[in-house]
Amino acid sequence: MAFGAPTAAAPHGHATVAPPTSSSWKHATTLFSSSKLSGGIGGQRARLVTAVHALAPATSVPAPFPPPNAEYLAAEFSGHGVTFEAVGDSCVVKMLVRNGSAAHLLLPSGLVTSYKPAMWHGASMEVLHTTVGEGPGGMPVIRGGVSVDLRCARGVSGDAPPSTWSPGGAWSLRDVRGGPTGSIEVELVSVEPPGNGAAEARCVVTLSPDALASELTVTNAASSSSPVALSGAVSNHLRVSTPDATYAVGLQGSDYRSREPIVSEFSILLPDSARLQQPHWAKRIDMFLSGEGAAAVAQEPDGEEDDDFKHLTAEMCRIYSHAPRDFTVIDRGRRNSVCLSRRGFEELYVFSPGSKHEWYGKYAYVCIGPAMLKPVVLAPGATWQGAQCIRNPNL
Repeated sequence: MAFGAPTAAAPHGHATVAPPTSSSWKHATTLFSSSKLSGGIGGQRARLVTAVHALAPATSVPAPFPPPNAEYLAAEFSGHGVTFEAVGDSCVVKMLVRNGSAAHLLLPSGLVTSYKPAMWHGASMEVLHTTVGEGPGGMPVIRGGVSVDLRCARGVSGDAPPSTWSPGGAWSLRDVRGGPTGSIEVELVSVEPPGNGAAEARCVVTLSPDALASELTVTNAASSSSPVALSGAVSNHLRVSTPDATYAVGLQGSDYRSREPIVSEFSILLPDSARLQQPHWAKRIDMFLSGEGAAAVAQEPDGEEDDDFKHLTAEMCRIYSHAPRDFTVIDRGRRNSVCLSRRGFEELYVFSPGSKHEWYGKYAYVCIGPAMLKPVVLAPGATWQGAQCIRNPNL
């Protein structure tokens, strides 16, 4: 899988067209073959174990993002099987390929709110779980779906004061490629605020007839004066009938550690934590992606998974290490399954809210996704690449 050189992003949500990179995700079976670090001295994978504990919650807060202009985006990127719809201060990017598989992406948050793959019987089925609640000031808030949390930390060693930047909530649309007869690629970009450094994050979301993939690239510019410690996680809220009918297949032999659930901006909060608001969730996710998560991985595992057909009926939250790159989640209630793959992420996060909640209700989901808790150090000029894929085996 080839990657194009990063290009500068237009400020504050305006789309620019970059030269197209080579096809990224046309065949899911070839996604996970390339190395995840490149570039000069930073091309070697380095781990922060002790210095990472000095990380503080995010100190680089980007300026408020203006609402994306749906009309402008539609005029700029029409003809690719993509439509744009303004919803409040956000813009929904709707993708549809010829066999009926569809996905919705929200800007500027980058949240994937819907993925409906086509099934063998001819209809499509929603595999992501989202909820709409009330946020600060009574504004509606969408939670769940597929969310990306990345943390780029500077100043974790040396005399420079520490600062942390996250591209979340500040994604701009850079390009749309492909079309409904094959696959559709939507490329997003986010740039570190001036004065803090020169890192750039790219996210290419690809809808193909049988898969939804997210390809991530983070580059620390060659002109940067300091290295970046990168950590991150991708949360997939998968819709199920009930966790009591849900199984994770293929985790046998993986080490695991139990921990408290990740709480981020897009987490679906259980009733006993529903009052958790910003900045409390922001602190929780920063702690998880900095010292707390790395320390947990460094500890001895709580055990080894002995069940290759792991029943997710009980409330649980685990970090798996040495887990397979590909495994399957089966929901017997909906008679559905999805295959999850990852590249560039060493750990796997698995959360189940338990089966005491209503079937097909607000808490009828499991949250599973790749995680990188031991930060990777990117020297100036270095690039990290990671990816995940949700594949539909039911065509």
